[in-house]
Amino acid sequence: MFKTLINAFKVKEIRRKIIITFALILVYRIGCYIPVPGINLVNSDLSNYTYFQIMNAVSGSALQYGTLFAMGIGPYINASIIIQLLTVAIPKLEQLSKQGEEGRKKISNITRVVTIILAIAQAIGILLGFKDYVDPTAIFGGEGFAKFLSYAFWVIMYTAGASLTMWIGERITDHGVSNGISILIFVGIIATIGQYAVSIIRELIMGTNPGTIWELVGFVVAALVIFTAIVAVDRAERKIPVQYAKQIKGRKMYGGQSTHIPIKVNGSGVMPLIFAFAILSFPDLIINMLGMSSDNWYSRNMGTGSWLYTIVLCALILFFAYFYNQIQFNPDDVSKSIQQNGGFIPGIRPGKPTADHLKRISNRIVLFGAIFLAIVALIPSIVFKAISAELVNVFSATGLLIIVSVALEINQGLESQIMMKNYKGFLK
Repeated sequence: MFKTLINAFKVKEIRRKIIITFALILVYRIGCYIPVPGINLVNSDLSNYTYFQIMNAVSGSALQYGTLFAMGIGPYINASIIIQLLTVAIPKLEQLSKQGEEGRKKISNITRVVTIILAIAQAIGILLGFKDYVDPTAIFGGEGFAKFLSYAFWVIMYTAGASLTMWIGERITDHGVSNGISILIFVGIIATIGQYAVSIIRELIMGTNPGTIWELVGFVVAALVIFTAIVAVDRAERKIPVQYAKQIKGRKMYGGQSTHIPIKVNGSGVMPLIFAFAILSFPDLIINMLGMSSDNWYSRNMGTGSWLYTIVLCALILFFAYFYNQIQFNPDDVSKSIQQNGGFIPGIRPGKPTADHLKRISNRIVLFGAIFLAIVALIPSIVFKAISAELVNVFSATGLLIIVSVALEINQGLESQIMMKNYKGFLK
């Protein structure tokens, strides 16, 4: 990857895109430190808010301090997921998705509107969840209508911050080196990890806690092992051989070559984890927002680390892994495409037998990928908790997969642009 970066900086156009990307990231990180008047979440406790912990890690600890970009890119991610799911369920959206560039623009506009709606709802949730850390009289003063204006002002500020974050992500996508939304999430998680590493180094230098040296060593070793395992599975794929028959058209002969259909082991990426964690943490978020006692059935039996929580989490990951596979890979369409182009899988008859064969292989691979995701969701938390309790909040399973996936995506994007530039030079 470092070699790819060095080669990319040698190309003027790609170097310009990298500089633009870094400039926009800098703007985003500055926004994560701009305070919102009347909000003081510096000493807020996120330990009882699983959903807020995930948001805080993704936003680079901006939520913990209640800054302008406290919600980060979260509302846009949720809106994208909702629209993606509705595209399968609503025929009108499905038609738009098949109308090329024009259809994608309309879906993007719908996603932006849904993002603003979710940002408003999420801003209200943050203010209700952390009502003990906000001062309603800090802006307009007084009670009654003035108090309402204060809350309306905060909702507008946080919604504007989420909208600006969405705009920055889209500009990175248009003028940068890779997908802007993924890069912003990546930067937020890296910033959270960096803050933890700086705190450990500060303790070592000041000598306040000499035992942190072993935490740092354990952290580095565990992270390297887990990253290696994730990269190995993330890049793994099953190649199904396909043979195309020779066809004579006019005086030319076409076909006759052998190729393959690549099916990734973890084709759904991090999405099953995000869905599973969101569903399990949502009731806990509602309970805390309503001010209910922590001594309730859900908190006692569905708390993080409980056996029931583990079983439900694994079941949800398995369900969403198969659900996403159904959206992304259709064996019937693939079989029909192979048959129409004069191809066949060696040893398998064309048509329905080919579709059944592809479906059987796909289901087995998805099962392995879902088991892998369940292990990634559970094992890192256990390992990091054994090293240090604070690491569980810094390193989440979702964060681990996002870091690896985005790093590989950026590297692949740079390689593609370098290769494209070389081809253009050759053609000239």
